[in-house]
Amino acid sequence: MLRPLVLIWRDPALRLAAIALILTGCNAASIAPYQSLLAIRLFGLSDSAYALVLTIASAASVIGAIGIGILADQTMARKKITIAATALGIVGQIIVLLFPSKASFIIAHAVILPVSSATFGQVFALARMASSSYLPEERDGIMAAIRALFALPFIVILPLWSVVFDAGAGLIWIYVELALVNVVLVALILHRWPADGSTMWVDQRSGLSLGKSLREIGHPSVLGRVLLSGAVGSGIAIYMVTLGLTFDEAPGRDIGDVAIFAGLLAGLEVPVMLSMGWLLRYLTRMQAILLGATVHAGFLLAFPVLLPTPAVWFLVVPAAIGAGILLSLPIAYVQDLMGTRAGAGGAMLAVQRVASESIAAALFAVATWVAGYSLAPVLGGITVVLAALALWWLDGRQTARKPGPA
Repeated sequence: MLRPLVLIWRDPALRLAAIALILTGCNAASIAPYQSLLAIRLFGLSDSAYALVLTIASAASVIGAIGIGILADQTMARKKITIAATALGIVGQIIVLLFPSKASFIIAHAVILPVSSATFGQVFALARMASSSYLPEERDGIMAAIRALFALPFIVILPLWSVVFDAGAGLIWIYVELALVNVVLVALILHRWPADGSTMWVDQRSGLSLGKSLREIGHPSVLGRVLLSGAVGSGIAIYMVTLGLTFDEAPGRDIGDVAIFAGLLAGLEVPVMLSMGWLLRYLTRMQAILLGATVHAGFLLAFPVLLPTPAVWFLVVPAAIGAGILLSLPIAYVQDLMGTRAGAGGAMLAVQRVASESIAAALFAVATWVAGYSLAPVLGGITVVLAALALWWLDGRQTARKPGPA
């Protein structure tokens, strides 16, 4: 379990990627559980308006990530491009902080922040290139461990926000933290990211025009698998979208409970992600993804039923097992679809994430129109299982089970 962490710590590029993902995780831990509350409770958006914001944000994120990924592969100016994307995020956060309104929220969360989220994919592109010098069986473990470090801040940040909110602070203070962390991230990239063209690994220009790059990314055999992997992750997205709203509706719950539940879940996800190397000794990657999807779907189906009861706290265990698998293994799966084009591979991670968020937005819209927030996790659970079965049908049926150790 600890070997991937040792490899990451000893490698300067992997260490940078890990620290950058920790900082990115700090921001995700702050905004993800509360974005729906910010939109609906603080800024007064309707459910349908917020679903529309999520949809527009998904489109902006895809366009930005693909454009940035292709540009990075064409120019190899990965450092400058990542700094620019991160700085754009600071602009969006300051706009909401200085001019809090429906308009500023929509502009930031529908356009600016989704485009700036390309930083996430480019950091993973750096990690993938840096891990290319390691043995193939070590790479999945390294990437899963780096993804685990992204989840690590949830353990600390969410309980801190619970204390801050209990002390009377408003949700708007989230944007102060987001901007400050991104300033630190820009400084880190500026001073520690390997200079473009000076790395130990081979980083060649793609040699593909914009049109050819888009056709490659849009090939049905690639895009179809990315969209399915996104559907597998849509359960996690729908959980994040509805967590604050369902807890806020449930008798005896408040936003402090949101932080505690999400923090416990994230804390348990970390050892699950670090155990991916062990799990892959017994299962193929696709079998493990199907297992994770099944377990996470079970959590989603049980969540609205058990939410009003004390038993809901026990659901953090299956939720963490399922999410830990689905947040780590599909990363390497999607990146492998693009071969050696790390920038495009990073862009496809964004497409995968956007597919998850778009599907979650659609499920959220349908659920609120038909029955309310509690239906959304149920629809998410069904979607996750169906998508995982489709991926297994495409890539997993002919792969024999890996034997475990004697």
